[in-house]
Amino acid sequence: MLSAWNRRDRPPEEGAAAGLQGFTVDKTFLSSLKGILLETELALTFIIFVCFTASISAYMAAALLEFFITLAFLFLYATQYYQRFDRLNWPCLDFLRCVSASIIFLVVSFAAVTSRDGAAIAAFVFGIILVSVFAYDAFKIYRTEMAPRATQGCSFQMQAPAPKPCLNLNSGVQDGSWMVGGEG
Repeated sequence: MLSAWNRRDRPPEEGAAAGLQGFTVDKTFLSSLKGILLETELALTFIIFVCFTASISAYMAAALLEFFITLAFLFLYATQYYQRFDRLNWPCLDFLRCVSASIIFLVVSFAAVTSRDGAAIAAFVFGIILVSVFAYDAFKIYRTEMAPRATQGCSFQMQAPAPKPCLNLNSGVQDGSWMVGGEG
């Protein structure tokens, strides 16, 4: 009979080692457009956090929270761990993250610039740049992930108008043939 001490001393089994493979970083994702956007958002959010810490500490919570949220999305996408949560609509969550961050940083940036402190003005400039990056990310998510789904889920499709009956003017009766748009 194996005790807990004996199990801990043994090397890990193949199944346990295979379970850790979900945390390998996909380097192709980090060099893709989405990876670069997330890395840029992460770097700019950290810079804004540092600027707010140096000047107006009341606004640093928004930057810190968005830093951790962006870091979580970068981790989930880079390790492809998000695929294990298949019930969540990841494009919609990512789109909402970008839109809410754009609104929050737009408001916080304009509120910070009123202090006229050097670090607050730098936070304003980086905040406006970050808002544009978040807006571009939201636009790309909508165009690539959400817009195609809206057209696929629609059961109504445009159809051509119903064909009109053709009159045979020589006999004065309908000949039963159909034509679509125009004379035949």
